[in-house]
Amino acid sequence: MNHKKGANRRQFARRSLMIWIVLIFAEIVHGILRAIALVPLVGEFCSNQIGVFTGSAIILVITYLTILWIGAKRNNELMLVGFIWLALTVTFEFLFGRFVMGLSWNKILADYNIAAGGLMPLGLLVLLFSPIIASKLRTHRK
Repeated sequence: MNHKKGANRRQFARRSLMIWIVLIFAEIVHGILRAIALVPLVGEFCSNQIGVFTGSAIILVITYLTILWIGAKRNNELMLVGFIWLALTVTFEFLFGRFVMGLSWNKILADYNIAAGGLMPLGLLVLLFSPIIASKLRTHRK
């Protein structure tokens, strides 16, 4: 790998991290608003299910608005961004849920159990592929 290519990858990795911070902040605000407005109406479980779809929409909008700035252009670079976001998000979810919120591992894992109605894996798939989706939407928009 030549120097310029390496510098570009470091740049989009740094920018990916910066946008992930924006994403996680947006998802935290989304979760707070859901807890205030939606949980009293439909309950926590149903609110979590709805939240996967609204959270996915938030992720797609933010990604669409920032994907050009990140600088990843090729599919392998876009997938790398998605994998970075996926790894950071899952790590954050487990550590924050367990050590900040004090949730049991069973409670944390419940959102990941598709057989029991947990839809978090679907949201994580959207997160993983959001850089490619946003890039394709940007390309087709021109």
